[in-house]
Amino acid sequence: MNPLYNFAIRAFGTGIKIAALRDEKVKKLRDGQRDSLDYLRATLKPGKRYIWFHAASSGEFEQGRPMIEMIKRNHPDALILLTFFSPSGYEVKKNFPLADAVCYLPLDTPRNVRRFLDLVNPSLAVFIKYEFWGNYLQELRRRGIPTFIISAIFRPTQVFFKPWGGLMRSMLKCYTKIFVQDEPSRALLAGIGINNVSVAGDTRFDRVTDIMKGVREIPEIKAMKDSGGVIMIAGSSWGPDEERLIPYFNSHPELKLIIAPHEVTPERVAAIESAVSRKVCRLSAMTVDDAADADCVIVDCYGKLSSIYTYGDIGYIGGGFGVGIHNINEAAVYGMPVIFGPNYHKFKEAKEMIAEGGAFTYRSEQEFAAIMDGLFSDSGSLAKAGKIAADYVKHNLGATACIYADIDKVITRNSD
Repeated sequence: MNPLYNFAIRAFGTGIKIAALRDEKVKKLRDGQRDSLDYLRATLKPGKRYIWFHAASSGEFEQGRPMIEMIKRNHPDALILLTFFSPSGYEVKKNFPLADAVCYLPLDTPRNVRRFLDLVNPSLAVFIKYEFWGNYLQELRRRGIPTFIISAIFRPTQVFFKPWGGLMRSMLKCYTKIFVQDEPSRALLAGIGINNVSVAGDTRFDRVTDIMKGVREIPEIKAMKDSGGVIMIAGSSWGPDEERLIPYFNSHPELKLIIAPHEVTPERVAAIESAVSRKVCRLSAMTVDDAADADCVIVDCYGKLSSIYTYGDIGYIGGGFGVGIHNINEAAVYGMPVIFGPNYHKFKEAKEMIAEGGAFTYRSEQEFAAIMDGLFSDSGSLAKAGKIAADYVKHNLGATACIYADIDKVITRNSD
């Protein structure tokens, strides 16, 4: 890449080192990037080529996971390398069983890139949704390594479509194929001369459907469900979400609440407990008898939310008062309407589900109360909105198979 880009990357690396002195999460990123090459030297099988998947964090990983699973089903001997940028992805998924190696992605400097690709010798590379690292992409193209990006989505406000976005546009030309979620994304790319594009959809719909088929029973939550009442499940909630939904819950005894905060720390759990004025339990410490009497359950552990959603009547998706909502499909697939805050405009599925009547957004406590009262006023309204949400997920299945058809050709060709 050009000198300006490389200067920016090195400055970014310096910023990471400085921030790591006071932030534990950034320290994990710094240490992980520093140690990745040594880890690869010790872990990779000499002389073998790997299929390399890269995700920014755990959300993007979930979009790539169906593709990894399909590759492993059809090519069980294929070797998978999985890299992350964010500690919130790596720390949660570092033991993913279908990956033969998992590490942080080394910083995108020319030297790191050459050393990384020399070690991995990938047979193909798959980036997920939003990852654009110029030196990696340029070197992959120079070495003739097929490179894909999947479940990508583009908006007119992105730098690719600005007069000064030439450097970023050059990165798009490095992909063998860009698989986008929708036709507007394809049209935007065509408008800047990028035509190696296919509209495939979003693999998250396939992923949440697979999860639904394999849910595990949670006896405590089942006991809560069996005791009656309407259950709202608040997934990946943040403080601003809780400040708005908990007052409504406190004043409506017919509503039960299961709340899974985005960050499970003693401080966050304690804050929720102090805000709830009804009977509240922590999932890690409750019995089945406790659950039958509980009004609110705090999910103070990771890995259970996807199974908990099956017990819900209404889904609340956190993040809408911050950087953006989390995955609404995880809840919608179970046939419940979803509610979230105002920062949803980057998410195609949220806008479309609102338009169809399976999702609702709000800004104030009053607007939230109006949505909830409307769903409560008529059981038919709740059921109708839930069916719309579930049908929306069903109608968007199939992205994984569409993308896999192209990727399988590369794998098969390399194995001949």
